Amino acid sequence: MIWPSEAIWEAVVPDLPGFTVEVLPQTDSTNSELMRRAKAGDQPPILLVAEHQTGGRGRMGRQWHSASAAVPGQPLGSLTFSFGLPFNPADWSGLSLAVGVSVADSLDPGRLLGKADGGTGLGLKWPNDLLWQQRKLAGVLIETALMGPQRYVVVGIGLNVLPVVAPDLQTPSAWLDELLPGLGAAGALQHIAAPLVQTLLAFESLGFAPFQARFQARDALLEQPVRLSDGTTGTALGVTETGVLKVHTAQGLQIVASAEVSVQRMPGPPLAVA
Repeated sequence: MIWPSEAIWEAVVPDLPGFTVEVLPQTDSTNSELMRRAKAGDQPPILLVAEHQTGGRGRMGRQWHSASAAVPGQPLGSLTFSFGLPFNPADWSGLSLAVGVSVADSLDPGRLLGKADGGTGLGLKWPNDLLWQQRKLAGVLIETALMGPQRYVVVGIGLNVLPVVAPDLQTPSAWLDELLPGLGAAGALQHIAAPLVQTLLAFESLGFAPFQARFQARDALLEQPVRLSDGTTGTALGVTETGVLKVHTAQGLQIVASAEVSVQRMPGPPLAVA
C-alpha cells in the first residue's frame, strides 16, 4: 500500500510544528499505541496509521471489526488511524461530534464535486458514529492522557472500506467503496487528514458551538424515537451548543451528556413533542 504520507505532512506541518506521519503494518490498536507512548512521555503531534489492527476498540470497550486483514497486493478492507497531539480546550464537550462533522464533510461525494449541501445520505449518530443510509460507516474513539499540566488527546477513527463480515453485528455496516467507488483507504486518508487537523485546532480555540449547525444538518437521530441504555424512551431533539443530546421524554426534557449512555434509534414514527 502506498500512503500519501508526504502530502499529508506538507499540508499539516505548518499548523502543527513537529508533526509526523507513521504507518505500521500491524498493531493492536492505533489508539492504544499512542496512549502507551503518551504515558511514557512521548507526546508529539502525530498521525499513526495501521494497515491491520488485531485489537481495535470502539466506544464503551466494544470491539471494532476490521473488514479484512492486510494482504499484500490487495486493497485494505478498513482504514484505521489515530491523531495524537497536545490539546487543551476550555471545554471538551462535543469533540467527537466535531470530528464526525469533519470526516463526513471530507467524504461527502457532493462536497467533493463542489456542492455546498452534499445531500448524499451521510449522517451522524450521537455521539460518535458516521452513517451512510442509516448503516454505520465509521466510528470515532477519543482518549486523553494527563501528564502534569499538559493534556494529550488521541483521536481514533475506524472506517469500513470494504464490506464487514461479523456474526455479532445487529445490522449490516456500510462501506466506503459503495459511497466513493475506487477511492480506497489511502485516498480517504488524504481527504480526511488535513481538514481534521483544522477542525481540532478550531475546536481547541472555539469549542463545539461553531460546529453545531453542521452537526444538526447531518443528525441521524433528529426528531426520531430513541431509547437510552437505561430504558428511557423519547424523541431526540438535536444537540446543544456544547454537544449534549436533548431527548423529550414522558418526564420532560432530558439532557444526555454521559459517555456511559448509549442511544438506539427505535422503529416507528417519531413521538409527539409538546
